[in-house]
Amino acid sequence: MKKTFMPDFETAEELAARQLAGLQWTVAHAYHGSDFYRQRFDEAGIKPEDIKSLDDLQRLPFVTAQDLQEQYPWPLRAVPLEKVVRLHASSGTTGKRKVMVYTARDIDDWTNMFARCYEIAGLSREDKVQICVGYGVWTAGVGFQLGCERFGALAIPAGPGNIDMQMQFLEDFQPTVICSTASMGLLMAEEVDKRGLRNKIKVQKVIFGAERSNDAMRNTIKALLGARETFDIPGLTELYGPGTGLDCPYHAGIHYWADYYIMELLDPETLKPVADGEVGEMVYTTLRKEGAPLIRYRSRDLTRRITGTCACGSILPRHDRILGRSDDMFIIRGVNIYPGHIDEILSGQEGIGSEYQIHLARKDDGKEYMTIRVERAEGANPANDENVAGEIETSVKKGIMVSGAVEIVDYHSLPRTDRKSKRVFDGRD
Repeated sequence: MKKTFMPDFETAEELAARQLAGLQWTVAHAYHGSDFYRQRFDEAGIKPEDIKSLDDLQRLPFVTAQDLQEQYPWPLRAVPLEKVVRLHASSGTTGKRKVMVYTARDIDDWTNMFARCYEIAGLSREDKVQICVGYGVWTAGVGFQLGCERFGALAIPAGPGNIDMQMQFLEDFQPTVICSTASMGLLMAEEVDKRGLRNKIKVQKVIFGAERSNDAMRNTIKALLGARETFDIPGLTELYGPGTGLDCPYHAGIHYWADYYIMELLDPETLKPVADGEVGEMVYTTLRKEGAPLIRYRSRDLTRRITGTCACGSILPRHDRILGRSDDMFIIRGVNIYPGHIDEILSGQEGIGSEYQIHLARKDDGKEYMTIRVERAEGANPANDENVAGEIETSVKKGIMVSGAVEIVDYHSLPRTDRKSKRVFDGRD
């Protein structure tokens, strides 16, 4: 059965043609509408008419988060303010938020992209969706809600936190879908378990956004809620917000909406394309965005490209879950480590829960030390802690070429949050 919100083409050639037309439109729109882009293109010696193939994308200059902060309060704006109907913002590392403006068409496109996510996840118009993410200038809450309403399901805009209200809504309104960060999903699932509500609720699916989640966390959440499936939805304020991709029911990677944007995967150091299967930085170029188009925007998010055809048959390409951010990388004993590397190692270990912390320290001997604190699985025998810790230490040393001590702590002893969990604690001077 044809899906309402999927693209109206079926071949890679048609997708490439759509992307080229969108790239040519975007470059011309940005050049003529944005002083920032026109100056950048002129400095690079590029005119809109020079874009004749998708390969010409590599001739265009990059845009960074620093550019957005320096151009505050209206960075990348390519339309008159009277055409702007909304702004959203995310936090900035220097105190200036990264502000993006939206036209009515931008909002409509974003809403359709998000509705596609619900469609891919197999929702129906009879589903009820409890939306437990932040509202306000953040893109999360309103994005999840607009997409839900466009799709035709019932939205319950609960927002984050307020666990008593969340539990009441789960019991009273009987939502079948929860949308949240993975940390909030775990918090809710454990509360359902503590209150003995599993047989009183009807949650079947959980859609995660905003942070990486590992298999252990997903399995715990599903088990405690009695849910059948979890889905991963990427989100970046600069790129509309969440809703720009989703893993399909085959869960073999995240399909991303390549008819709305081009994603390059580049080496963060050389800015050259990485080979298929290698980790690269996600660099975005939008194809329809009017208010604040992105052209080769360096997101700092890291992932891998997944090749081949998905079993679902979709023509839309796939990438792996977000591994982390290139600016989240820490260096210990001269080795570059991404938190996602450790997360992947832990996800394959039995006998532990989903929550962990990475602590870095420099002791009096001048040497650097790494300690990984991991929760014991609920109901697991503490007598096995030493063996489990040893297995993890061996896997970590083999996987990232750096040794670290592992401490197994009690289940539920690490802090929970309704937003994003902090994983790395760097106590080095």
